[in-house]
Amino acid sequence: MGKRIISQRRGRGTVTYKSHSHRWKFKVSHRKYDDVEKTSNIKGKIVDLIHGKGHAAPVAIVKYDRELVHIYAPENIRVNDEVQSGLTSEIKIGNTLPLKNIPEGTPIYNIELSPGDGGKLCRSPGVSAKIITRIGNESLIELPSRKSKKIISECRATIGSVTGKGMKDKPFVKAGKVHHIMRAKGKLYPKTSGVAMNAVDHPFGSGRGRHHSKIKPPSRFAPPGRKVGPIRAKRTGRKR
Repeated sequence: MGKRIISQRRGRGTVTYKSHSHRWKFKVSHRKYDDVEKTSNIKGKIVDLIHGKGHAAPVAIVKYDRELVHIYAPENIRVNDEVQSGLTSEIKIGNTLPLKNIPEGTPIYNIELSPGDGGKLCRSPGVSAKIITRIGNESLIELPSRKSKKIISECRATIGSVTGKGMKDKPFVKAGKVHHIMRAKGKLYPKTSGVAMNAVDHPFGSGRGRHHSKIKPPSRFAPPGRKVGPIRAKRTGRKR
């Protein structure tokens, strides 16, 4: 009898696969999208740079009047630097503006998918996107993966790139360090490859050598235990 594969166990939502969100004390997001930001701008001050649990990149605490906002720190930002958020903000690193007011080719990060959602794209250490062109009320964004995406020009983004790009340059050296990092994030470690398993443990298991014993793209109507690899892929291989 076959066993539950990891993707099935993760979907069940047990303690092994739950994220430790109770340790995360704040949310990294843009300031609330109110009438002040829609018509003018509001000035804030960087009061501290911290490491937040659950976040890989350093986090900057910005104080707007009596309001504290947590954002991912851009490169070359310091404590006591002034930042702005709103429609008429300057084109300066750390400032947050709608896409329609940001010049083409400017590096941006923490991009919203809908106005006021706080930022969804380009939040990893060292990444940034840029505006290619504008089509009507939409902006065409080039993401770090070199893919393009159309986003409503009312959505906001922060100018600059996320700091911490050298994070992956330092090697782990030993597996114990990875174990502690994964444990803090609530991730399963070590993770066994499917082709290294037996046939009862994974659809790719068994066979001679390390190769998947079944085709990688499963059917759209495959049962949950079979949905591994490129799920319901339209096509695979090199495009010619």
